[in-house]
Amino acid sequence: MSAVPLRSVPAGAPPRLAGVWLADQLGTSTATRVQATGHAGLDAQLPGGGWPLGAMTEVLQPATGLHVWQLVLPALAQATAARPGAVVLVAPPYEPFAPALRAGGLDAARLCRVQAASAAQALWAAEQALRCRDVQAVLAWLPQAAPESLRRLQLAAAQMGQLLWVFRSAKVRQQASPAPLRLWVEAVAASGGAELQVQVLKRRGPPMEQPLVLPASNAALARVLAASAARGQGRRALPSPQPQQPARPAVVLPVAAWLDRLPAGGVLHALDRMAVAAHPH
Repeated sequence: MSAVPLRSVPAGAPPRLAGVWLADQLGTSTATRVQATGHAGLDAQLPGGGWPLGAMTEVLQPATGLHVWQLVLPALAQATAARPGAVVLVAPPYEPFAPALRAGGLDAARLCRVQAASAAQALWAAEQALRCRDVQAVLAWLPQAAPESLRRLQLAAAQMGQLLWVFRSAKVRQQASPAPLRLWVEAVAASGGAELQVQVLKRRGPPMEQPLVLPASNAALARVLAASAARGQGRRALPSPQPQQPARPAVVLPVAAWLDRLPAGGVLHALDRMAVAAHPH
């Protein structure tokens, strides 16, 4: 048998071909649809420059449910302003606080909150929401979901093209996940206030060397609070009305509008919270 001649192989690295993604590059395919996060530093670390549309983003947290809105609110505000559709919250541990969301640009009327009696019901509700054409985004708190259940949600999101965030405990970090994008998010104390440390655990691209630091406070909400405090000081500075002056009629707000402004416990100065503890129904 005659020997087959061997062809020489160049010693250098292969040329980079258009349309071929290499693992040391951040995924930038034009076929990937994204929604800007509203955090420039985070956009720079995500494939395509934002939250993926039609794919799951899994967020792991040491304390599930805290600082969720600071992470996703800018994107939801932009998305709901640009197109119709509901934002579905499945089994949230805290009720969203409408004034804080409104200050961040998200109309609370666009929210649909689903309280599930079991983990199985929460998974079912999340999947049904993803298959609904009138739903723009789904945020699901699924601490007990198995990888095969998450895979069903990933497929449903891919079919309909919605935004999907799944929030889980940091304890499942070593478990396999079908999510194309996986983050670790933790609040840390800083000299200027709390900050969010965001570590990208999984993405289409090279490993992230250092965690990203994002503000844990909302600038728009801070302006609302400052304006409210200034109005309160102005009212206290007004002189007492003279006895001969007729009293002005009181303005009575509808109960729903008043409660919408009132956080849990009736403390008006607690407007810096994004959510309050959920009440059982």
